[in-house]
Amino acid sequence: MGVNLKDVAELAGVSIKTVSNVVNNYQHVTPAMRARVRAAIDELGYVPNLTARHLRKGRTGILALAVPELGNPYFAELAGAVVDAAAEHDYTVLLDHTRGEREQEILVSQGFRSRVIDGLILSPIELEADDLRGRSHDAPLVLLGEREYDLPYDHIAIDNVAAARAAVRHLVGLGRTRIAYLGARTDRVNRPAQLRLRGWREELTASGLPAPDTLVAPTSGWDRGDGAQAMAWLLESGRRPDAVFAYNDLVAVGAMRVLSERGLRVPWDVAVVGFDDIAEGRFGAVTLTTVSPDKPSIARLAVESVISGLQGPGQRPDAHVGRELAAEFRLVERESTLGRR
Repeated sequence: MGVNLKDVAELAGVSIKTVSNVVNNYQHVTPAMRARVRAAIDELGYVPNLTARHLRKGRTGILALAVPELGNPYFAELAGAVVDAAAEHDYTVLLDHTRGEREQEILVSQGFRSRVIDGLILSPIELEADDLRGRSHDAPLVLLGEREYDLPYDHIAIDNVAAARAAVRHLVGLGRTRIAYLGARTDRVNRPAQLRLRGWREELTASGLPAPDTLVAPTSGWDRGDGAQAMAWLLESGRRPDAVFAYNDLVAVGAMRVLSERGLRVPWDVAVVGFDDIAEGRFGAVTLTTVSPDKPSIARLAVESVISGLQGPGQRPDAHVGRELAAEFRLVERESTLGRR
C-alpha cells in the first residue's frame, strides 16, 4: 500500500489537515510544524496524488499550449518555460502543434480537447478575432504574440516596435548608416514582422538616416534558409548594407552564413542583430547580438492568467475584460556587432 496523508500525520504527530496544509503550501503553518511534516514526508517517501487533488476540484490538472512551430527553437524554449511555470502550480502541459494554420488554430481554440484540459495558452498566426467571438468552450484562454484582438481574453506580448528600435539604435550607435531589415511580410500590418519593420523605420528616421525600401528584404518564411536567400538577394542587387536587423535569430544565422561565404566579415563589414535569443545564437563561430524576450516571464504570466481564470468569476472583477499583459525584453550585445574582445 502506498503512503498516504494519515501515515505522514501519525509520524509527524500532527493532524491530517496540517499535513494537507503543508503539502498545499498554505501560509498559516508555523516554520517548526512545517519542518516536522516535511521531515516525515521525506522519511516515508510520500508523493502527493496530484490527479486526485485536481479531480476533487472538478479539474484535470492539464493545461494545453498550442504553438505554430515546435521545430523553431524560440517556441521550443518557450514551451519549456511554460512547462516549468505550470509545474510550480502542480499542472502538466499538453503541447499542440498548429503549424500556423488557421483551421488548426480554430480547432484548438474551440476546445476539441475540452474534456482533458483545464485551460489553453495559444500562440496564433492566422486566427482572426471573428474565429474567437463565437467560442463556446468555457475553459480559460490566453493569447500569446503580437496579433491584436479586441476580445475578452488576456493577451501577452512584448513591445515589438520598441524592441526593434532598441536593436536599430544599437547599430546606429556603432556608426552604421545602411541598415537593412531582413524578414519583411506585407500580408498583415499587425504581425510581428510588420511591427519590427515599423520599429526599424521609426528608429532610422529618428536618427536622421534614410529607411529606403531597397534595404528591406522580404522572406516567405523565417528560417535559416530564408535569411540566407534574403541576404544573397540584397548582395546580388548591389545594395550591400553595413548592418542587418533580422526578423529573428534563425534569419540572422542564415544571413551570416551567406556573408561568410561572400568573404564579408561580421561585424567589421556587416554587423548583424537578431531577435529571440535562442541557444544557437550563443554558440556560433560569431555569437549573435539579439533582442531577448523574457521567456520565463511570458510563461509565468500565461500560466498565472489561465489559473486565475479557473478560480471563478468572483475572483477577478475584470474577468470579462481581456487584459494586455506586457513582458519585458533586453538587447544582448555579442560578437556579431561588437567583435571579439
